Amino acid sequence: MNHDAAMALALGEARAAAEHGDVPVGAVVLSPAGEVVSIGHNRREADGDPTAHAEVLALRAAAEALGTWRLEGHTLVVTLEPCAMCAGAVLAARIPRLVIGAWDEKAGATGSQWDLVRDARLGSKVEVIAGVREAESAALLREFFEARR
Repeated sequence: MNHDAAMALALGEARAAAEHGDVPVGAVVLSPAGEVVSIGHNRREADGDPTAHAEVLALRAAAEALGTWRLEGHTLVVTLEPCAMCAGAVLAARIPRLVIGAWDEKAGATGSQWDLVRDARLGSKVEVIAGVREAESAALLREFFEARR
């Protein structure tokens, strides 16, 4: 699966999050061969869980499906740049490649505000590919927040 197709799947997950009142963020974990291993979307409101971010849920599901927390060789595709918690989860899971839709200029931790996944002090060397379906990802978030103002 290419990054554009995987992002389309992540955007579908983001829309599912919005349907139950969560910030529309979706994530997909791809195997080294490009096959979908797991999906996730924000469920903080739905589950009453502050850690129920799309990335964390997708990484948990991938680890469960594969029977290991080491996701070396896998790719995480997410509609919004990960926060510090999710960047830490990417590092903990040993994800070598991160594909992002929209940047999060407010709380992003993989290149905008901070860059935890490429911080040499942590020995981090995650490849970050940004801007995949960026306009669509950003529009989904903008529409969600505008509807709540």
